[in-house]
Amino acid sequence: MAALTGSAGAAGLLPSLSVPGVTELKPLSRYEAMRLGPGWSHSCHAMLYAPNPGMLFGRIPLRYAVLMQMRFDGLLGFPGGFVDRRYWSLEDGLNRVLGLGLGCVRLTEADYLCSHLTEGPHRVVAHFYARQLTLEELHTIEICAVHSRDHGLEVMGMVRVPLYTQKDRMGGLPNFLGNSFIGTAKFQLLFALKVLNMVPEEKLAEAVAATQKQKKPAAEPAAVTANVTTANVTTTTAAVTANVTAAVTANVTAAVTASQMVAKPANELANQPVAVSMAEPAAEPAAEPAAEAMAE
Repeated sequence: MAALTGSAGAAGLLPSLSVPGVTELKPLSRYEAMRLGPGWSHSCHAMLYAPNPGMLFGRIPLRYAVLMQMRFDGLLGFPGGFVDRRYWSLEDGLNRVLGLGLGCVRLTEADYLCSHLTEGPHRVVAHFYARQLTLEELHTIEICAVHSRDHGLEVMGMVRVPLYTQKDRMGGLPNFLGNSFIGTAKFQLLFALKVLNMVPEEKLAEAVAATQKQKKPAAEPAAVTANVTTANVTTTTAAVTANVTAAVTANVTAAVTASQMVAKPANELANQPVAVSMAEPAAEPAAEPAAEAMAE
């Protein structure tokens, strides 16, 4: 696969991904990348693919077989790795890593596809290569990968990317894009599928959009929980307020009733005549014993 830009081409000639929901990376030409200073690191990865005339379930065209790897960290990525530019050219360094993970493939500068600056605090240029093979050659590489040095260690196994979308609009590529990818691997996959005309751009956009819609319902239970919690708090508050109001009303009513009951006898006594004879003072009987004592 020839590079999309010439060896001295301008980065502006490299097409953009332009897929909604996918962060665009800054492109640069191979020539520009090679002129970067020693403070930059270079990673090289490769996409191996082959036309595939097969039909899934006899009715869904597979179109292409595209190889990726399940890495040791549980992330998906392409075969490749970092290249020390002090000792290796990009292709020599890439082939050295491919030999450890695949065992039987070598790429050249003619397979160079693109370069992008990665996001984040590290100064890394991601170089990407693509090689079209026959389906038989691709299958041979899959077999060699099982017997490579890194199999079961840094590489858990090879996987093929499903490029179709099933009727439910999730099966196939959308579900695959919902996995976790290392670094720029997801961007590079989508970019290669677009610029190599392996998947129509509108189908890529639909697959990415379906993946994003799948994540949104996860927030709904939290919203429902919040609403239920708010309703419970409101109900509890109302119940407490009602209980307090009822208790205060009951206490006030009881107090008023008690006051009326105490006040009623006093009023009745005030309205009744005092049953004391004016001719016989109430204090005189108490004084009689004293008078008798004085007489004796």
